Amino acid sequence: MTRSRVVVAGGGAAGMMAAITAARQGASVLLLEPNEKVGRKLYITGKGRCNVTNHCSLAQFMDNIPRNGRFLYSALSRFGPEETIAFFEALDVPLKTERGRRVFPQSDRSSDIIDALFLELRRQRVELCRDRVTGLWAVQGRLDRIETEHSGQIKDCKAIILATGGASYPRTGSTGDGYRLARAVGHTIRPIRGSLVPLESRDPCCTQLQGLSLRNVELTVQDDAGKRVFCQQGELLFTHFGMSGPLALSASAHLDFEKHRYVAHIDLKPALDEQRLDARLLRDFEEKMNQDYANALRGLIPQSMVPVFVERTAIPADTKVHHIRREQRRRLLECLKSLSFPLAGTRPVREAVITSGGVDVGEINPKTMESKKVPGLYFAGELLDLDAYTGGFNLQIAWSTGYAAGLAAADRTENL
Repeated sequence: MTRSRVVVAGGGAAGMMAAITAARQGASVLLLEPNEKVGRKLYITGKGRCNVTNHCSLAQFMDNIPRNGRFLYSALSRFGPEETIAFFEALDVPLKTERGRRVFPQSDRSSDIIDALFLELRRQRVELCRDRVTGLWAVQGRLDRIETEHSGQIKDCKAIILATGGASYPRTGSTGDGYRLARAVGHTIRPIRGSLVPLESRDPCCTQLQGLSLRNVELTVQDDAGKRVFCQQGELLFTHFGMSGPLALSASAHLDFEKHRYVAHIDLKPALDEQRLDARLLRDFEEKMNQDYANALRGLIPQSMVPVFVERTAIPADTKVHHIRREQRRRLLECLKSLSFPLAGTRPVREAVITSGGVDVGEINPKTMESKKVPGLYFAGELLDLDAYTGGFNLQIAWSTGYAAGLAAADRTENL
């Protein structure tokens, strides 16, 4: 039988932060992680560069959390982006801030973040065990014991922090175990779906454009009532199933396909209003009046988009530019400013960057991350019903909730 005072289930970002924080407060900590190495999901964050946080104000941070942002106010106030940056630089990981206030290690290697956390776990004498929690038992509303896959039961545990992740990228260990464990002791699990996930479209033009990456475009998404639910400039990638890239991922956080249908509109020339764009078309057509329409388009759009524009504008490819009528030029302008694609849904949750839904935050103390139903049970990270936009915000949520849970769990062991 294993005995420990604080048990942390999950060796991802939130779990490691929780374990380090609790150990720094003097608690005896056991960290359970089923993978051979900790921080596996961190390896793939930020395209392998690890977008550690976003160096913004608390108000700006809140603007990037579409749901349940108020729950995070206390945790972010105590351990926000400034504290995260100081934490890693104190662990000898130099950081840099890039476009959009995104913070990365100067080396552009996620392994530097993981190695620093692992070394700090060792310095703080956190016991690491390759194992997973398979069961939780509460007696008369209090945590009684923990069942693990390999080590058997853990009793006399003063606190357990569940940081097992969501349901995205299951190959990294986020298999949704935490939802089952939380539900078993009475917690409500809000519906799980992918967030920051690519978008599907059955429009055959997406397949034609597969592999095309667009920069400095504006993506607007409207619902079936005509309401604009998302609008942002950035980068977009066409795939065989629809759209990916930063804009598509960010848009997905705003969409609920169980309630609405959506249409995506791409503005290929967001820097030009319609009047200025029409003036440019007139100049281009004047210069290329004897060229075929398809050839004249190449200065306006990427080559792979030409067949799509020929189809969408219904102007034959071999039409001489000087024969294009005013109403045809208007159709071209409309396509340039609003190239539309109906959306069919999102990719499966296993392909999502993060999971939306999870443990109902109304059942959690926002200052300590402790369960209101089972004293001694704490939650951190993606397991909670919290998600934010891309740009380092979700990883900061992991650091902040992990810190709050680790601090409170250690304090509980001192006072029992």
